[in-house]
Amino acid sequence: MRCSLQGPCAALLSALTLACMAGAAGQRGAGGMGPGGFGPEGTRYINPGTLAALDGFTHAVKIGLTIYVSGEVPLDSTGHLVGPGDLRAQARQAFANLAFVLQIAGAAPADVSKLDIYVVNLHPGDFAVIKEAGADFFPQRNPPAGIVLGVQSLPREGMLIAIDAIANPRGLIPPRVRDERR
Repeated sequence: MRCSLQGPCAALLSALTLACMAGAAGQRGAGGMGPGGFGPEGTRYINPGTLAALDGFTHAVKIGLTIYVSGEVPLDSTGHLVGPGDLRAQARQAFANLAFVLQIAGAAPADVSKLDIYVVNLHPGDFAVIKEAGADFFPQRNPPAGIVLGVQSLPREGMLIAIDAIANPRGLIPPRVRDERR
């Protein structure tokens, strides 16, 4: 049967698409999709149960060898804000949370290729505080690419910093691609 995207075929395609999307969204819980947090095409959703997060975000998504980490914030494991009013303490906690998520995903801070840092009411002197807090996590030589951005606010009252990252673990052998020409 030849199908144009009109009439009953379009309705069927729409229904199937919505059903697939609803099923995928419904499977996505604290542990991700399916066994081991894996979803379609090797996508892995990483949500450590021992790490608090902002509602509505997955800590990290691993697609192939690339790890995308959501903005890690200065919350302790019970969800309490660390260091109210203290950028240095909050930055240390956010970097520690980032390192923990990377470890769960099979990477280390040295594997981070892109780092974005969001700071409430950023002042020029804040960069030195953030750099000092991150010194234990990132190499001084050849640090990741990135940016520090000043923002008006973050999603939770009292938060001064959020850090997101993209990591590409080193030393891992990429999956073999089957050559169909052979």
